[in-house]
Amino acid sequence: MRKNLTLLITLLFVCSLSIEADEGMWMLPYLEKLNIERMRELGLELDADDIYNINRSSLKDAVVIFGGGCTGEMISDRGLLLTNHHCGYSVIQSHSTIENDYLSDGFWAASPDQEIPSPGLSVVFLVRIEDVTDSILDQLDPDLGEAERSIMINLLSRRLEREATQETHYFARVQPFFGGNRYYMMVYERFTDVRLAGTPPSSIGKYGGDTDNWMWPRHTGDFALFRVYSGPDGLPADYSEDNIPVRPKHHLPVSMRGVEPGDFAMVLGYPGGTTRYMTSYEVDDVLRITHPNRIKIRGLRQDILIEDMLASDKVRIQYANKYSNSSNYWKFSIGQSEVLERLGIYDRKKTIEQEFREWMANDRERSIQYGDALGLIERAVISRRDYSHAIQYINEAILRSCEIVTMANRANNLQRLLAEGSAGQQEIAGAVETLSNAAGSFYRDYNPPTDRKVVAAMLELFYADVDTEYHPTVLSGIYEQYEGDFEAYAAHLFDNSVFASEQCLMDFLEDPISGVLDNDPALMLARSTFEKLGELREASQEYSHDMSRGQRLFMAGLMEMHPDSTFYPDANFSMRLTYGTAGGYNPRNAVWYDHITTLDGVMEKEDPDHHEFVVPERLRELYSERDYGHYGVNGLMPVNFITNNDITGGNSGSPVINARGELTGLVFDGNWEAMSGDIAFEPELQRSIAVDIRYILFIIDKYAGASHFIEEMTIVN
Repeated sequence: MRKNLTLLITLLFVCSLSIEADEGMWMLPYLEKLNIERMRELGLELDADDIYNINRSSLKDAVVIFGGGCTGEMISDRGLLLTNHHCGYSVIQSHSTIENDYLSDGFWAASPDQEIPSPGLSVVFLVRIEDVTDSILDQLDPDLGEAERSIMINLLSRRLEREATQETHYFARVQPFFGGNRYYMMVYERFTDVRLAGTPPSSIGKYGGDTDNWMWPRHTGDFALFRVYSGPDGLPADYSEDNIPVRPKHHLPVSMRGVEPGDFAMVLGYPGGTTRYMTSYEVDDVLRITHPNRIKIRGLRQDILIEDMLASDKVRIQYANKYSNSSNYWKFSIGQSEVLERLGIYDRKKTIEQEFREWMANDRERSIQYGDALGLIERAVISRRDYSHAIQYINEAILRSCEIVTMANRANNLQRLLAEGSAGQQEIAGAVETLSNAAGSFYRDYNPPTDRKVVAAMLELFYADVDTEYHPTVLSGIYEQYEGDFEAYAAHLFDNSVFASEQCLMDFLEDPISGVLDNDPALMLARSTFEKLGELREASQEYSHDMSRGQRLFMAGLMEMHPDSTFYPDANFSMRLTYGTAGGYNPRNAVWYDHITTLDGVMEKEDPDHHEFVVPERLRELYSERDYGHYGVNGLMPVNFITNNDITGGNSGSPVINARGELTGLVFDGNWEAMSGDIAFEPELQRSIAVDIRYILFIIDKYAGASHFIEEMTIVN
């Protein structure tokens, strides 16, 4: 049965295309079989080999994983990389000070020696993709339980990864597709010397801020430039003054032709995650638990952060990236909840499930093979709901929000060594050094008065919204001791913890004493929280196994139920291609949105009294004089445009590529009306929002006077 299922899925994966052509995040090795004919109908002038080839350079060699969760692309043969401003935001923030405020003022390296090294930042190139399904599934005993199956798959995957990369500097990752019915291995090359080369100020790169986030029309110059370096031998190397710019196998030519309605557009990138085959039970959980919790918790914390950020430039810089990271998916949760309800996605999923049940009922073998699928998923969702709620609150309200708790948790090893009393001085010194190094980066972006307010608010919220059965033990004692006054507890914590400031911690580390850490209120709260989190995860593990098995069976059954349909795998941060066309859309009755915005719209939104809509003086001057150089068109300066490409988080920074393989824009967002897209694609509404490459060039050249970056690009007129 297992081999028959594999054969069936293989046939389904290469059958004729029968869904909307612009829906789907497609795997590159199968473009010739699945997509190229339709892509040519839409205007593509390239072959599949021009996009993905492991024997010669192709478009995939210009596209990289940027940092931990974005995409970037090489735009010169000297290592110049383009990605989103919001993807590089944490790096830009880390280099910003009150004296050199790159967030507010921007930064443009006049020469390579001025580019700023960014430790911890890396880019990753895809080398190849291999189908390893048979190497894994053929080794699995069909009678294995779900936990044992997971362990076996992990062991087999690690072995395949080692074999694929031995005697090379590459690394590999085996990933499940189609709910664990297929497995592919990605082989990668990582470069760790990546330097900030140029960025516009946030008044351009984040223009519109949270107000415009996930919205169209947009007017945001969301881009930044980095440069990737290698060792003198061309191989990856840590930062050194002797390093040289990477010579990528391929870099994208930059098109000045612009984008018109109906023009072919494809996006190459690393979409982070979709759940298009989610059941109604899971949709219900998202609407009842996941999104409401995130909206409530993050909204409360963000109100505290923004108040302090607007009152102090120092705090604004310290918390800029933290606030941005929080607010992005806070607003996403608001939008997706609204759209899921409006489009009736729950009911649509119920209809699919009913069809699935009827299909199974007509065949005894199907009922035996897939009959448990939906029941397992339903049981898992319902049975783990209380655990999921508590786990999310622990992660969001305490571990993500209360910064002093996460810092204190890093002292566990030192506390253990001191408490045991048998550790040598060298071992203790090593733990002290590790904690001291962590403190340097932590306290640089930390404001104790802000965190004190957050701690009080988050613990009070947690106590009110989570059943006491799931509380960390310490929390109940806090409530009783302080009679529900969490502000009083926060005052006590910050007055008595060695983690309340960098100076307090450094003083302690000069002469670390066991008893101090044993009784430190921040470390006690951290320990109690992580202990409870471990208990909850263990208790919910059984239901996670049920969920995995149910999803795998449901996915396989759906594919067998629709033998004439082509199924694409959910996004999982592996390289994918989507294709479609540029064009506007009707968001609602009697409203039409054009496919492009211009600098006129930036000026229309300008509000000097609103920090999200401040326009830099230099940009205002260029607009007033209509000084757009050869980047403008008919007296207008294009800023953003939209296409119907299928994207999601992780696609940020992805290139929009035209029919000739040239760069026309930079993906940075999606639209509000189609926020259901991770769960259900809406072809009439779904739009990808991109920065027009001409606006990027205009900002680099006319605004910043950094034309030396443009000179190294391959410009196509």
